[in-house]
Amino acid sequence: MNNIVICAAGGSSAVGYALKALAQRGIHITEKPEADVTHLLLPAPAFEADGRIRGGGILEHILADLSPQITVIGGNLAHPALEHYEKIDLLTDGLYLAQNAAITADCAVRVAARELPVIWDGCPVLILGWGRIGKCLAAQLKAAGATVTVAARKASDREMLRALGYSAERPDGLRHGLAAYRVLFNTVPTVVLGAEQLRYCRKDCLKIELASSPGLSGSDVIPALGLPGKMAPESSGLLMAQSIIRLIAEKEALK
Repeated sequence: MNNIVICAAGGSSAVGYALKALAQRGIHITEKPEADVTHLLLPAPAFEADGRIRGGGILEHILADLSPQITVIGGNLAHPALEHYEKIDLLTDGLYLAQNAAITADCAVRVAARELPVIWDGCPVLILGWGRIGKCLAAQLKAAGATVTVAARKASDREMLRALGYSAERPDGLRHGLAAYRVLFNTVPTVVLGAEQLRYCRKDCLKIELASSPGLSGSDVIPALGLPGKMAPESSGLLMAQSIIRLIAEKEALK
């Protein structure tokens, strides 16, 4: 990888830590877009809703100073200006997503613990969703001693949950049992429990939203999006760096 030169754009702290880790591996990092740059590193996800780079910067202006043969690295890279560029999208890589989910779950547990006046041991917790984050969150909370219930849509997932020692519920059958839980985490990017259903929760129930498209509604829901970059930017950046090195090597091996 001696011929690699990486330039970054955007103001993500995680990207800063990623660059540091990449430099420690002997990869050349430059602060300015230059002709010898081989890879442009963007945040993950890379863009705001208006198409600007997260943390600042206009993609088209940066690309104008770079070779059209560069590879762009980041997350959610479906941007019109990148149509003809080589891309490495971290948010389509299964290994990156799994490891990022573990970091997200760790941060979510920390968010909840900061608000709770009780310890996890014996604390009744409900997790909505059995995807990557739901799986990691359930495992971490169970290890901490919490009594974990997971709401999963698929019958096969509910059977697996019970086999793993969790309680399992159908999402559409939760309403009258919500009063049992002290903490509620949502990981599902669609409305699962609206304000009408959530009024059945106990008054001191802590509700934490982890999904990019909220599945919980109500003024007392704590939004907790982008936790790895906010709460654990060094761990997030190290994961980015390790994934970049692996994915570049895989791409080179295919040539």
